[in-house]
Amino acid sequence: MDKNRRLDHSFYKIHADELAPALLGKILCRKMNDTIQRVRITETECYKGETDTACHAAKGKTKRTQVLYEDGGTIYVYLCYGIHEMLNIVAGDAGYPEAVLIRGVDTILGPGRVTRFLNITRALNGKDLCSSEELWIEEDGYVPAYHTAPRVGIGYAAKEDQERLWRFIADL
Repeated sequence: MDKNRRLDHSFYKIHADELAPALLGKILCRKMNDTIQRVRITETECYKGETDTACHAAKGKTKRTQVLYEDGGTIYVYLCYGIHEMLNIVAGDAGYPEAVLIRGVDTILGPGRVTRFLNITRALNGKDLCSSEELWIEEDGYVPAYHTAPRVGIGYAAKEDQERLWRFIADL
């Protein structure tokens, strides 16, 4: 019997800076054909609201960012630098744009490598993690120790936003 359980909407109804560390150690599941690939989340990064100049919502609600304004547990996948798909999990309640970027799983570091390994594309954008048959997150009780660091790749953001310790890395 499988001891893992799929996370429900209540798990995602917290702010991104709380959800990011809570996702560490959880199991990201990707179903492709008849196979389910399960990997443990080891690194996350949060983006929180229109006042966070590193958050895509800093420029307001657009066609690209409207998913950020959905309920927690919504999948937000965008294209970065025209080549890397990036997986984010929307956090909190609808109307307030915030999300958590999945930066690493198991031994795979880098959000573009994660999505490439799991074949995660923008076709999943806007779907619900709690009901999707293609991508979801499970809990098995494992809670790793972790440390924080500044977010990376956000040179366009205000200095104070660049210095926020909103990257969460599991100590494995």
